[in-house]
Amino acid sequence: MKTTKKIRVLIAKPGLDGHDKGAKIVCLALRDAGMEVIYSGLHQTLDQIIQTATEEAVDVIGLSIMSGAHLPICEKLLAMMKEKGLDDIHLTVGGVIPYQDIPQLKEMGVAQVFPGGVSFEHIVTGINALETGEK
Repeated sequence: MKTTKKIRVLIAKPGLDGHDKGAKIVCLALRDAGMEVIYSGLHQTLDQIIQTATEEAVDVIGLSIMSGAHLPICEKLLAMMKEKGLDDIHLTVGGVIPYQDIPQLKEMGVAQVFPGGVSFEHIVTGINALETGEK
């Protein structure tokens, strides 16, 4: 009998950004698509995000960032993930992400970028592609 492993996704809100309605709706869309979703809540430190990702054995960390601090946050989190041996976890980011920043995010190692306005279908397809190795 073939079993399909559910993709485990951590949705996290780093820093002081207090807007989480979009993140919660993305959680529901991912859950409805058959993924296991952990929402860490508002005002998470990067250390807390790493700890939750490790404890929950997630496949994907999805950051929701509305503050404009996506570049330094992603750079620091990726360095922390590498230091902790979490290279097998895919980092994604969504929220208020200017399109001109996407190449830099991808270059530093962010697996998927979901700027505001992308469809839930696009997000689900993007996360599924990470786990199947599709581009």
